[in-house]
Formats: sequence, C-alpha cells, structure tokens
Amino acid sequence: MYKRRNFQQSSIMVTDPAFKPAWWLPSPHLQTLWPVMFRRRRPPEMRPERFELGDGDFVDLCWSEKVERPVVLLLHGLEGSVHSHYAGNLMHALELSGLRPVFMHFRGCSGEPNRLPRSYHSGDTGDLIEVIDHINRITNGAVRAAIGFSLGGNVLLKWLGQTGRANPLKTAVAVSVPFRLADAANRLGSGVSHMYERHLVGKLKHSYIEKFKSMDSPLDVEIGQLNNFWDFDDRVTAPLHGFRGVDHYYSESSCRQYLADIQVPTRIIHSLDDPFMFADTVPREDEISEHVELLLAHHGGHVGFVAGRLPWKAEYWHEGKIVEFIMNREE
Repeated sequence: MYKRRNFQQSSIMVTDPAFKPAWWLPSPHLQTLWPVMFRRRRPPEMRPERFELGDGDFVDLCWSEKVERPVVLLLHGLEGSVHSHYAGNLMHALELSGLRPVFMHFRGCSGEPNRLPRSYHSGDTGDLIEVIDHINRITNGAVRAAIGFSLGGNVLLKWLGQTGRANPLKTAVAVSVPFRLADAANRLGSGVSHMYERHLVGKLKHSYIEKFKSMDSPLDVEIGQLNNFWDFDDRVTAPLHGFRGVDHYYSESSCRQYLADIQVPTRIIHSLDDPFMFADTVPREDEISEHVELLLAHHGGHVGFVAGRLPWKAEYWHEGKIVEFIMNREE
C-alpha cells in the first residue's frame, strides 16, 4: 500500500503515506507552529477525576461523557495538557467514531502542582500502568487503545516494549516521538529549533519554581541558570527521579531500544523534517517489531501534519490516521 525507498543512503526505510502538506505551510516550523497558534480548539464535554496514586501523589483525568465504551487513553507531550492543540479536536473525533476518550495529565500538568518532590519524565511508565489498571477496574476492562504525543508517545512505546505480550491494550498510536532523547536535546539546542527549547525549558523552570513554593526542594540548584535540556535534565530531572545523571536518564528512558519487543498492533506517525530531532533519530526497519507500522512522511513538522487548500479550511491528516487505525481493530 505504501511506497518504500531508502532515505539518503541510510538504513532508514521511508514510507510515503501520501501526506501532502498545505502549500501555505511549506516548512517544518510553520507546520509545527500553525496549529499551536491558530488552530481553533474544540474541547469536548469532560468529567474531571482526581486519581490517587499508590505513592500518595495524584494525576488528573478528563473523561468523555458522550460514549460509554470502549475507552481510548490520551497522553500529552512535555508540559502539555487537555488544552494542547492536539487534544480536544482529536477527542471529539474519537467520540464521533463511537470511542470514549480519557485524557491523562502527567503529574503537575493539570494546573496544580503535584504533592511529592518529584515530577514526571519521558521514561516514567509507572503512572500509566496505575491509570490503565484503574480505568479497566471501574469500566470492566474497557480500555482498548492508547494514543501518545511526543513525550507521551515515548512513554507509551517504552511501556509497550517492556510488557510485550502481557500488555493489556488492543492497539496503540504514537505521534512525533523523540525516539532517542539525547538526539532531541541536541537538535533542540541548535539552529532555529532552539526557539522550542527556550519555550519548553522556560515552562519546566516555571513549573519547578511553582512546585517548590509550597515545599522544600531536595536539590541544590540555581534554576535560573539552566537554559537547555542537557543542563535541566542533568540537574533536575535526573536527580529528582533516581537517575545518576543526564546520560543515564536519556539512555534508560529512550523508547527506541524497546520497539523490537512490542507485541500490540501499533502505528507510529512521524515526519522526517520534525524540528525536534534529526532524520536519523528515526529507528531502522530492523529495530521495529513486526507489530509496528511506521507511517513516515517526508514533511509535517512536530505534531503538525497540516493539509488543506486554504488556511480557514485546514485539515489535520494525522488525526484521521489515528482514528482509522484504532477503528480498524475494533471491527
């Protein structure tokens, strides 16, 4: 169904999924920024739930009320939330397809700092496991699929690989995943992509400051001096979560090493021009399980994939591919 060919004489196999970027958004940065800045949000009607974690902390969930089952769990990217540009419209599309979306906020991302002197990170699968077990318990096993964006996609793919055949999901989708965290940190620290790093690290620093207004930080760090991902993850993320340093955190948490062990039918949607990473950050074909479909476009930016003839009639190609994949496994 898809044309495949070698990319720049590397061992990455490129799948051409016939995605045609909007002519008025020709660059990866425009593809990335347009939906963030200009997409009209369409949040569904949601019921909030505060789920108490086993360690005494909490995460906040948002439940769709229009459909009873089956349930699809959504995981956001770094410092994202249910208000992120990719969340509400996709939840609405899932509802129209007869699926019940539930949005999971990572610790501290729902507008209120979490209780413990720790946060969330790219390789933390523990909270995801607790949430899925909780939803399955109260819905009599209704969780059918999970969708992860960026950091959330990394968490999801890592968990799928770690659990193999024991994973309870029927299917999964991951979009714009930072397969190797060190690559993402290097890419975001260079060129035009540095603007994303400034924005995201700024949000992380703000979250850290807000969190430790109400409790003592276990770290001795000048947070204002940490201006890139390498420094922030080395001085904050790694020590807060039991890693020896940034190299240990990145190597242990990157999902690329787990892809070969995934046993759940999974679609990964990615773009070679994603400005959050390099083209060769994408895994090789021999690193991917036979249960994983890598839908790899030449263009699309980071969680962009904007098509359409006119700006006021923009189409978001990846959303259709997400719903299509999940629905094909519901039949």
